Amino acid sequence: MLTVDFTRFPLAPGDRVLDLGCGAGRHAFECYRRGAHVVALDRNADEIREVAKWFAAMDDEGEAPAGATATAMEGDALALPFPDESFDVVVISEVMEHIPDDKGVLAEMVRVLKPGGRIAVTVPRYGPEKVCWALSDAYHEVEGGHIRIYRGDELLGRMREAGLRPYGTHHAHGLHSPYWWLKCAFGVHREGDDAALPVRAYHKLLVWDIVKKPLATRVAERALDPLIGKSFVAYATKPHAREAAA
Repeated sequence: MLTVDFTRFPLAPGDRVLDLGCGAGRHAFECYRRGAHVVALDRNADEIREVAKWFAAMDDEGEAPAGATATAMEGDALALPFPDESFDVVVISEVMEHIPDDKGVLAEMVRVLKPGGRIAVTVPRYGPEKVCWALSDAYHEVEGGHIRIYRGDELLGRMREAGLRPYGTHHAHGLHSPYWWLKCAFGVHREGDDAALPVRAYHKLLVWDIVKKPLATRVAERALDPLIGKSFVAYATKPHAREAAA
């Protein structure tokens, strides 16, 4: 399930891509399939091991075109182990809401991004996220949990302050907001068979949608995204020095 829309965020074969805070690797895998040189970085060692296994499996199955490369590594988003201007593309999806020094993370991303490069930032959307916080303290009051809720204009302002030029936004995952509201209402930590019946039923709907991609749910999500999309997605470029000075 991708949050970044690659029709709005063009990726060329051979681009060097950093998926920062890659988690389970969903965006890193898509970039690899598109022929990029991908670095998936996360502070969670267990997730990095799993992402590395999936990269190897994709390579064995020929899922990535010739010439594409993929690396999974542990790292700190506030001290990226790369030289300046190392990447053509940076993706950071559902990460910044977890990090106290979000301005520091933006500064590091801008540092390693080449002039003219592109960045995609996704965070939980203000309205749906406020509902989750109101329904459940356990949803966000956990170690490593969400520590802030962004308004769209606030995130764009921070991106501009970091030296980026936003060029587009949208909302994603309109079908997923009701699922999280149900989880928060019935017990966010109840999983599997222990989850409440409405949560289990809605989860089956989401799995069916992801696997089958039926027209009905695709149309429904397109209609719901502007209204209750779970994620806010922003795209920006890093201007060249002469453009930044203009």
